[in-house]
Amino acid sequence: MVHFEPKAEPDIKPAAAAATGAPAKRRGTLATVSYLPGAQASSSAGDVSEVDSGGVASGAVDTGDLDHAVDPDSEHAEQVLLQRLRGRSLSISEARGVLVGLDLPESEIEEIVERFIRLDYLDEAKLAEQIVYSQHERKGLGRSGVQAEMRRRGLDKELIAETLDAMPDDETERAIEVAIKRVQQLSRLDDRTIDRRLNAFLMRKGYPSSVVREAVQAALDSRNGGGSSGVRFQ
Repeated sequence: MVHFEPKAEPDIKPAAAAATGAPAKRRGTLATVSYLPGAQASSSAGDVSEVDSGGVASGAVDTGDLDHAVDPDSEHAEQVLLQRLRGRSLSISEARGVLVGLDLPESEIEEIVERFIRLDYLDEAKLAEQIVYSQHERKGLGRSGVQAEMRRRGLDKELIAETLDAMPDDETERAIEVAIKRVQQLSRLDDRTIDRRLNAFLMRKGYPSSVVREAVQAALDSRNGGGSSGVRFQ
């Protein structure tokens, strides 16, 4: 079974690539997270909050990358947006929202957004991959749960569809894993109560009803000594 795991790959500085005319290097499944100046790196490689937030995988950012003739308001807006990007990756929609809150004219907002896209500070494809990893692999959400998170972040509909299509076809196995792990926390309850709670738990995570039924039965079987065949281990 192929797992959707982050794949480290060397970054190149977007600004340097622009200066030399070289195309920006395409990232792998999930680029290694590196932060803009001033960001606090996680003290643990497994820190879920850092994985979820993403950061900007653009290498060391020099404010000289944004060296262009702008009015003070635009320059301030760019610095505000950079500060936000130090903490987490943003979708284009979220970036626009930050700039709209600074009362900039629409034309200036679009110029800044386009510049940040060119510099690779805004990368929705990478953000979509990060969401799949953090929500599906780390938190155990099903496809509809991942889709809901992408929509909440304002990602493009076509990108969402493409990303979901590329997800590993292991939703049933993933749901069984989640259910078996959950049932261990409900050991003091009777089977009927566990059945009801597991159903509600998995439905909230975005798994379809057919998958939920199979996962709940597998979890109950494991509780009652029926084994857990078909469940993957890492």
